[in-house]
Amino acid sequence: MLDRVIRNASLVDGTGAPARPASIGVKDGRIAAVYDADESPEAAEVIDAGGHVVCPGFIDPHTHYDAQILWDPAASPSNLHGVTTVIAGNCGFTLAPLAPGDGDYTRRMMARVEGMPLPALEAGVDGKWDSFAEYLARLDGNLGVNAGFLVGHCAIRRRVMGTAAVGNEPTQTQLDEMVALLRTSIEAGGLGFSTTLARTHSDGDGQPVASRWATRAELLALAGEVSRHEGTSLEYASDGCLDGFSDDDVEFMIEFARAGQRPLNWNVLTIDSHEPARYRNQLEAMDRCREAGTRVVALTMPIIVGMNMSFLTFCALNLMPDWGPILGLPLVARKACLRDPEVRAFMRARAASPEVGVFGRLTGWGGYVIGDTYSEANAGLTGRRIDDIAAERGIEPFDALLDVVLADDLRTVLWPGATDDDDASWDLRAEAWEHPSVMIGGSDAGAHLDRMAGAPYPTQWIGDCVRGRRLTTLERAVNHMTDVPARLFGLRDRGRIAEGYHADLVIFDPATVDAGPVEMVNDLPGDTGRLVSRAVGVDRVLVGGVDIVIDGRETGARPGQVIRSGADTYTADLV
Repeated sequence: MLDRVIRNASLVDGTGAPARPASIGVKDGRIAAVYDADESPEAAEVIDAGGHVVCPGFIDPHTHYDAQILWDPAASPSNLHGVTTVIAGNCGFTLAPLAPGDGDYTRRMMARVEGMPLPALEAGVDGKWDSFAEYLARLDGNLGVNAGFLVGHCAIRRRVMGTAAVGNEPTQTQLDEMVALLRTSIEAGGLGFSTTLARTHSDGDGQPVASRWATRAELLALAGEVSRHEGTSLEYASDGCLDGFSDDDVEFMIEFARAGQRPLNWNVLTIDSHEPARYRNQLEAMDRCREAGTRVVALTMPIIVGMNMSFLTFCALNLMPDWGPILGLPLVARKACLRDPEVRAFMRARAASPEVGVFGRLTGWGGYVIGDTYSEANAGLTGRRIDDIAAERGIEPFDALLDVVLADDLRTVLWPGATDDDDASWDLRAEAWEHPSVMIGGSDAGAHLDRMAGAPYPTQWIGDCVRGRRLTTLERAVNHMTDVPARLFGLRDRGRIAEGYHADLVIFDPATVDAGPVEMVNDLPGDTGRLVSRAVGVDRVLVGGVDIVIDGRETGARPGQVIRSGADTYTADLV
């Protein structure tokens, strides 16, 4: 007899095939069978789907849950939005391996580079492990979702080279030790290797993170080790991922992927009709990689991610060309600079320069909406657009924005008005979703906690782009978020509803499914906050046949597994 049967379902199986009426039988955490709608197999429990969609659990291929999952095994709010498997350890950053006494450095680095509140890391990440195996062992038996982890370059470099990892090349002996450490980490279950060369990634001291000091020879040696292990992959971040790839960038990606003999993915393809050259450049780079016999995949977010900005704390505004030194000044000096007309003119000009790259999407100053305010002078401005305020005051939008934040001692919460929310940009996104080297993902869930909310993208995409804009079909959207990432990472028996596959399932109402409004909640360790959005229209989320979410509420069940290379993965095809 079955453990459970889900009846009266509209089955979307993950392959892209048309939805059809069906029942799904579950036994011992796996899908025992898929039945025609009129069949009635016996089961200990019957779940009536009410005609709603049943599909495979969503797979988020780019998260930074490495820290949060230690105090929040459910990986919220991703779980609420139907995500049943997360891939972490991206961009070269992992919490293991960890050298004794390096906990403080690692926490400060993760706070700076990935926007995890330092008090939360200090309260929630004790660092009581050394090896990658010990870190994974902390998670065994205590996960609400399935989680797999790439091995981060920065951690490996720091473990072998110590403080010399920043600013130096390794000796041959140190390189050999890094390769050996990567080997043991993958043998413990690491899903492959991640690294970053991106200028946006600096440690807690403001220095380029360890991996940015690596030579090509070092990177190729580490990729070569990945090629020796089953079910592994590569992940990479660089300036080209932000600004467009040079010929040298493309040649390196080809060389890197060849050395690893594994798929390579990068984050994130940002699509803006006002910057079509960058979009075309990045897709053409993927075409060149494919023609060279390698598989290089661009991740892209199918939604406009809700985020906020502040001139008080580190955020993407610091990454505008030459803004960093100004916004890095002590508060009094920073305010004085922001009042200076010459400094304002300089900042405005640099934000409009070609060097701004992908961050140009944050320069629609008039479209910014005022969030929380903290002064009498700004009373009544919450919810108002900067261009309206500027028109009332007879000044330029950029000046109006700075005047508002200065009145709040820079504490004002700002919601950027996206420059890429136009019909032409949405048409380009729909085009990109069908490119053979593009995959949906890049949420950064678990990172930038008080600045952006990417975790809700599965439900928001279906609500906005399937039901609302009609830019793709439900079946194709589900395929993008289930079978496609499962095949990239070689996840055994995941990503489809088929006999023998893991019973990782989502039941939702296609007429209402969506992401709710983004709000700030203070539920992190250290009494710190994060932006969250709850799911709408999600009835149930199951991992291994066990309910982890019912009607939008977590059950507290912990059926998730640590996904380990080889045991739980196979080597993906390079075509």
